[in-house]
Amino acid sequence: MSKNVKCQDGFSMSVQASSSHYCDPKSDTGPWSHVEVGYPSELDMLLWPYAENPGSPTDTIYGYVPSKIIRGVVEAHGGLVDGEMPLLIEEREKC
Repeated sequence: MSKNVKCQDGFSMSVQASSSHYCDPKSDTGPWSHVEVGYPSELDMLLWPYAENPGSPTDTIYGYVPSKIIRGVVEAHGGLVDGEMPLLIEEREKC
């Protein structure tokens, strides 16, 4: 498991990817186009559509979150200052 991501403004979240997480591809090596987020420190509207339990936004898992959303969340909160993220790739365009 990766160490929680912490952002400049204090926002934090767990970002995980492996064969046992809600991610794509379902592998232990990555890189991943979609990852699992867990237990953000506050509601973030970019993540909210992926919430398993939208009624408890800080006490739920967010499955198959696109890597571009993860990058947007981190950027919106001032950038990464601590923690680890899986190796992310942008989702390829489908023909």
